[in-house]
Amino acid sequence: MTSARRTSYGVKGAPYAFLLPATILFALFFALPIGYAIWLSLHKVQVKGLGLGSGARQEVWAGLENYTDALSDSEFLDGALRVLGYGAIVVPVMLGLALVLALMLDSDKVRLAPFTRLAIFLPYAVPGVVAALLWGFLYLPDVSPFYFVLDKLGLPQPDLLDGGGLYAALSNIAIWGGTGFNMIVIYTSLQAIPAEVYEAAKLDGATPLQIALRVKIPMVAPSLVLTFFFSIIATLQVFSEPTTLKPLTNSVSTTWSPLMKVYVDAFGKGDIHGAAAGAVVIALATLVVSFGFLRAANFRNRRDVSEGAAR
Repeated sequence: MTSARRTSYGVKGAPYAFLLPATILFALFFALPIGYAIWLSLHKVQVKGLGLGSGARQEVWAGLENYTDALSDSEFLDGALRVLGYGAIVVPVMLGLALVLALMLDSDKVRLAPFTRLAIFLPYAVPGVVAALLWGFLYLPDVSPFYFVLDKLGLPQPDLLDGGGLYAALSNIAIWGGTGFNMIVIYTSLQAIPAEVYEAAKLDGATPLQIALRVKIPMVAPSLVLTFFFSIIATLQVFSEPTTLKPLTNSVSTTWSPLMKVYVDAFGKGDIHGAAAGAVVIALATLVVSFGFLRAANFRNRRDVSEGAAR
């Protein structure tokens, strides 16, 4: 009986034993830093006198003061607006290209599909900083082969590192690097669709275009939602591209994006408490936008299911 009980307890405890390493890592490298950032955001440094000597600088409770300062900071808000404009270009173009490429690779008539799939995915394997450097030098008129060709052809040479062209330049880097990953996610979902579904559509007289629009795209909708979810998170936290291009142009300020503003506050101004509040605000905004979209997508799916059952 004792042996049976030990075996029963061992079987019941096995899942928790397997989860323990992941739980420890999650707590140490995810939950604990988030908790510490929240704790920092609720405090500030109070300076007495000239700030010299022991006890002249004390960490005191600040409440929501740091959050108020962050939300009323014009540089932080301007950066948020720039990121929204950047995201309005990146997300639809990147996901649209990923969907079109996945549909093309899933076609029966495509040739060299493995090589093409790898070629499209390969830019995603390039680190973001390296990609930004590569494209940054391609944007510079003095060293870019594109500008050399345009000059020889007598065509206009747009400055992509200044004015409105900067959004296109930054968006191009993100689209070039992220399309392949999203394409693989959608393409994998397309490969999981049973062949019988396509055969039934063909028997009904559906053309390849109708199959793509009315069969494939609706059936990979969950993958589209997932890629959109990841794209929103990456867009709201854009940092490496504008930071890398900053030395190449004066159009990119040190606070071009909210995350860059947090970096400047923490390591440029030494205001670690204000930076923590800004980071928490970005995290909350990402959480609200992402899960708001997920709830809307889930609501639409449930409505479609209920409407289909009613028919």
